[in-house]
Amino acid sequence: MGTVSTHLPTADAQDPESSARTARLREALLAASFTADGLLDLLGAPAYAALARSETVPALRATRGDSSLETLVRLFLLQRPVALRRARAALPVADCLTDGWLVQEGDDVRARVDVRPYGGPEGQDWWIVSDLGCAVGGAGGIRGVGEAERAQLVLGVGGASTTLAGITTRRPVGRALDLGTGSGIQALHAAQHATQVTATDLNPRALRIAALTLALSGARPAELREGSLFEPVGEETFDLIVSNPPFVISPRHAEGARLTYRDGGMGGDDLCRTLVQQAAAHLNDDGYCQLLANWEHAEGEEWTERLRSWVPRGCDAWIVQREVQDVTQYTELWLRDAGDHRADEAAYAARYDAWLDEFEARKTKAVGFGWIALRKSGAEHPSVTVEEWPHPVEQPLGDCVARHFESQDYLRATDDAALLSGHFRLADEVVQEQVGLPGAEDPEHVVLRQNRGMRRATKVDTVGAGFAGVCDGSLPAGRILDAIAQLVGEDPVRLRDRTPEAIRLLIEQGFLEPVAPGS
Repeated sequence: MGTVSTHLPTADAQDPESSARTARLREALLAASFTADGLLDLLGAPAYAALARSETVPALRATRGDSSLETLVRLFLLQRPVALRRARAALPVADCLTDGWLVQEGDDVRARVDVRPYGGPEGQDWWIVSDLGCAVGGAGGIRGVGEAERAQLVLGVGGASTTLAGITTRRPVGRALDLGTGSGIQALHAAQHATQVTATDLNPRALRIAALTLALSGARPAELREGSLFEPVGEETFDLIVSNPPFVISPRHAEGARLTYRDGGMGGDDLCRTLVQQAAAHLNDDGYCQLLANWEHAEGEEWTERLRSWVPRGCDAWIVQREVQDVTQYTELWLRDAGDHRADEAAYAARYDAWLDEFEARKTKAVGFGWIALRKSGAEHPSVTVEEWPHPVEQPLGDCVARHFESQDYLRATDDAALLSGHFRLADEVVQEQVGLPGAEDPEHVVLRQNRGMRRATKVDTVGAGFAGVCDGSLPAGRILDAIAQLVGEDPVRLRDRTPEAIRLLIEQGFLEPVAPGS
């Protein structure tokens, strides 16, 4: 791949001529169907999936023709030189040379950056800009660059980026902060529902690339600020803070191998802890902070309690552990991400050993990965939910996150008497499963299962199943229980006394939703 280009394209939103050139480039990309759907149609599912794994051979085979779309794929995704005559048929080449999207080499042109189509949540056609070879996965895709250059690489869209975009709440807000913006994907999403977006990054190269992503995608420009964590925003506050921070837990003394996009430079999980603890001071009332994080599983300590200690006062929290790796798995994952497995055997072994030394010194036995969502509720008794959920979920999940905190507000403000006077409806696409031996008269147990959101499943007794099945918002909970008591021959007073706890669990887990009477 060669060295990382120090010359990035320009797209100055304040300059009418530059904006016009960027608009012409965007129109050319659309005209050629250089979009997520267009790529799938051209390449076919196997080659498209291979490209997402940074495997280029199938896509090269699929782009041997002369169409504009094939030209753009070879230029911007496969980083191959293209004949000038072919480029002129697909792009406003003069504009691209002026602004630095392309560089001319004899009768050929090359791309200076990777430009990758990305589908927005409402069908928008967007493009994510990143360094060559870094559109997917880690920096291992870049070969032959020095450590200093490699440390400043800016990655494109990976699984973590799309996960965070999918779990972020998307209500309209005034001010949003994308902390550690990278290629700008989170700022691009936020620009669709925030009046003002601020994007920060320690890497000045990332800020320039984020500006390109926003401009090429036709989004409003963000206010870009350089610096670490919350330093660039001083004491300012926001309605939404999102962050895919450099959360990788790597040896502190291995500065020579540090990659800005992934290594935070603090010991262990201190960067994620610091970000969470400082977030409350930068949130407006009812504001959200949502981020991805790693955390240590240390000897003699419950990981759930470690994370509970991070939550700042006055904030509700929902923390979900999605995956756990032992320290050897974790070390191998990130050494491969950096391409260190391609080094000579002795150098690879030395780096591996250094990571294990660090974990041993910190008494870390495993590392967890997951989501952290904070909401500044100001509650005297905040709700803090820490759970493990490695199962598949439905994306986007932002509405589910908002409903979780709304349910916590409701449960906190509702005593048992008010609960039994309340009206509820069964959430959409909840099904009932009866589990038991074939031919048995009665099931061993009944399971309610969600086909939306977190896709949870929970065991209920016959009363719980009957109650959930009747909930359509028309009757208060107490009257439903009285009717069930009559059917099963149980004392209605005792049934009212023992059921609120089960109802609360169904509300908390998203099976039941409080509604206004008669709605």
